Amino acid sequence: MPHCRMKVIEKLTATTFAAISREMFMTGLSRRAFALGTAATLLGTTQITISSAQALPKIRVGSLTLPVFAPIIVNIMKAQKFDTKNGFEAEVQTYPSFSAYYAGLATGEIDTLIGGPTYFQKLRLEGVPLRIVATGATLADLVIISKDPAVKSLADLKGKQLAADMGSGQFQILSIYAKSKGIDLTKDMTLVNANFAVARAQLAAARVDAAMIIEPIATMMMKEDAGLKIIFNANDAWKEMAGVTGWELVYAMREDSIKKNANAPKQFVAALADVTKYLQTDPDGADKIAVETVKLPPGILKEAVHAKRWVFDAKPAWDPAEKKSIWDTFERAVAAGFHPKLPDDAIIYAP
Repeated sequence: MPHCRMKVIEKLTATTFAAISREMFMTGLSRRAFALGTAATLLGTTQITISSAQALPKIRVGSLTLPVFAPIIVNIMKAQKFDTKNGFEAEVQTYPSFSAYYAGLATGEIDTLIGGPTYFQKLRLEGVPLRIVATGATLADLVIISKDPAVKSLADLKGKQLAADMGSGQFQILSIYAKSKGIDLTKDMTLVNANFAVARAQLAAARVDAAMIIEPIATMMMKEDAGLKIIFNANDAWKEMAGVTGWELVYAMREDSIKKNANAPKQFVAALADVTKYLQTDPDGADKIAVETVKLPPGILKEAVHAKRWVFDAKPAWDPAEKKSIWDTFERAVAAGFHPKLPDDAIIYAP
C-alpha cells in the first residue's frame, strides 16, 4: 500500500475513533442524565404521593380491646381502606375499658366513637360537646341467654338471678322495655352486676340463671354449650314496643372536631356505609379480619351475621326516620327515669 494512502487511512481511523469516543461519551452522559432525570421524576412523584397522603385529614376513632362492634368496624374500615377512599385517614386509639373509652371522647382525646344513644344523651346533658352523626348497630345483638328449660321469656326470670352490666346503655334499653311490660328488673329479680365477659363466666359456672350478653360473645357461648338458648332479643322486643327499629349503638363526634373539618361527618358516614355493604356482601372477608385483629375464633362473626343478630347498618343520623327513632329512645329514657330531661336538638348532627 502506498505511503500516502496509509497516512490517509491512519488519519481517517484516528478521526473516526475520536468521533466514536465522543459519541459514546455523549451517549453515556445522556443515559446518565436520563437516568438521573427519571429518578428525580420518580422521587418527585413519590414526594407528591406522600404529600397527598399526609394531606388527608385525620379522624381519631376510639376503639376497644374487646371483640365487640367498636374494634371490628374500624378494623374493617382500615383493612379495606374505606377511610382513605372517602377522603380521610382513620387514626385508631384503643382503650382497655368502656370507662376509658368514653372518657377519651369527653376529654377530646378522640374525635368519634360508637356507643349507646342513652349514654350519649347523658354525656350531652353533662356538657360534653358531642353530636350524633350516624346509626350503627341495631338492637339485634343484645340478648339474654339461659340454660334453664323453664325460662322462656323475660317474665320467666322473675325471682331468678340475672347477670348484667347495670352501668351499660344496654341495661337501660332492657330496663325501658321491661318497664313497658310491668317488670321492674331491680325488684322482680336478683341482679348480679357483671360486664359481658364476667356475665358469660357466671352463666357458664351456673352461678346465675341467665345473662345479658351482646354479639359476638353470644354466638361463642352457644357454640361452646348447645344447651344455651336465647330467651330475649332486644331488637324484636323494641319493635314490638316502639313499632320501629331501635339502635343499640350509634356514632357521636365532637363538635370541635366538626368545626376543624366540616366534611368529617359526611366522610365518616360514607366510610361506615362502605363497611355496612362489605359486611353484607363479604361476611367471609369480614370474618377473616375479625380473626386476625380481635382474635375471634374463625366462623363466629360470619355465623352471627348470617343469624341476623350482628347487624351493622350505618345511616346518616340526620335522616328523618333515623332521627325520629333515636329521639324516641331519648324520650323513653327520660320516662324511665334514667335522665332528668331531653337533650337539646343539636345532639343530632344536621349538615
